[in-house]
Amino acid sequence: MLSADLNLILPEIILAVFAMAALVGAVYTTKDDLARPLVWITSGLMVALAIWIATRGPGTRTAFDGMFVADSFARFAKVTILVSAASVLVMSQDYMARRELLRFEYPILVALAAIGMMMMVSAGDLIALYMGLELQSLALYVVASLRRESAKSTEAGLKYFVLGALSSGLLLYGASLSYGYAGTTLFSGIIGAAGEGSASLGLLFGLVFISAGLAFKISAVPFHMWTPDVYEGAPTPITAFFATAPKMAAMALFARVLHDAFGGVVGDWQQIIALMSVLSMFLGGIAAIGQQNIKRLMAYSSIAHMGFAMMGLAAGTALGIEAMLIYMAIYIAMNIGTFAFILSMERDGQPVTEIASLNQLSSTDPGRAFAMLILMFSLAGVPPLLGFFGKFGVFRAAVEADLFWLAVLGGIASVLGAFYYLRIVYFMYFGADRDDGIDQNRSGLLWGFMALSAFIMVGGVINLFGIEGAASAAAASLVN
Repeated sequence: MLSADLNLILPEIILAVFAMAALVGAVYTTKDDLARPLVWITSGLMVALAIWIATRGPGTRTAFDGMFVADSFARFAKVTILVSAASVLVMSQDYMARRELLRFEYPILVALAAIGMMMMVSAGDLIALYMGLELQSLALYVVASLRRESAKSTEAGLKYFVLGALSSGLLLYGASLSYGYAGTTLFSGIIGAAGEGSASLGLLFGLVFISAGLAFKISAVPFHMWTPDVYEGAPTPITAFFATAPKMAAMALFARVLHDAFGGVVGDWQQIIALMSVLSMFLGGIAAIGQQNIKRLMAYSSIAHMGFAMMGLAAGTALGIEAMLIYMAIYIAMNIGTFAFILSMERDGQPVTEIASLNQLSSTDPGRAFAMLILMFSLAGVPPLLGFFGKFGVFRAAVEADLFWLAVLGGIASVLGAFYYLRIVYFMYFGADRDDGIDQNRSGLLWGFMALSAFIMVGGVINLFGIEGAASAAAASLVN
């Protein structure tokens, strides 16, 4: 049985062995020379593992007595995580190298974080959940403060670490309560102890504390306070990483805990998730309006988008999970293109993050401005771009779950959010002439990511590139 268990967790083992071997190997080589090859090797391995996981076939299997679950839901999340992590690694290497931040530790830490995320989405047990969560978090704490000579970067890492420790404490307390009242740490045992309709008071307290810990990881209100400062202070490629793969992992873990461990008492957690969804949508949308720094704007944007994704989670149905998965996949594709644009924002070789510096970009770099226009419209949910269909899916799931009020508030929040996205477009096309704008894009790699992301937002409206079927199968495997 051990061989079967190890075979099931083989992708995680391969990535972990690679990360440890690369770490040991770097000690005996010229470290700086190894960094760039490591980025390409790590990215290639992640893409290869994503293809392998995607083609492993349907069905649900468990390992280590139910602690590790390999089902369609986990496969969908893992493929998204690995592809997005590989994309961020590749598009960030030039930026990091020119600022002497491309150290061999960078791709290794990203790989270790990815292993933690893969463990999170396959967790079938509270202990496995915590192992994956902490492996991801410890690596992210370090990369947030990778720019050691910068006070802002160091502050970002410290804030993330302190508040992350607080969230881990909340989650552990909730896990201990759940174990005390259920008598097991397995999700399959907890769902049996929770019963149908209404859980015991002790399990409800456990659920509340676990939800609070997980809400921190997706930066849902009121556990969002770390996000703007960390997004601004961390190096831009690290911010791009924070905005993509970890969000997918945390949202997928949240869904697994709610449905695998507390799926019989949807009524006990539905209103809490719906309330966090509303607060996140409105706070993210309103706070982003006055931002002058594009990285802080994207931080509040991520808070709002997690609110929209949580609408699907709040539905408590297979349709809601399907809508949430599709929304997260679209959100990650939009963010990769948007952060490729932010990485290309430079003046005289120095990074620029002021939104006002985009004035009249359409006259100096029309191609880049048009790609950003498509991405901003999609983030705002303007039809017929793919971002609109992502929002339509979660609205539909909320309505069918009799949460019509949530869909209405989501629509209002979408209108509020459209303002700050369209403000960027206004600066690019109708802003005042400036002598201190940004330079023309010189990186073909970043331009390629921007163009590909913009093309996906337009071309994906035909059939969502087939991810709808995969998301439907993933949702069905979780909500059973």
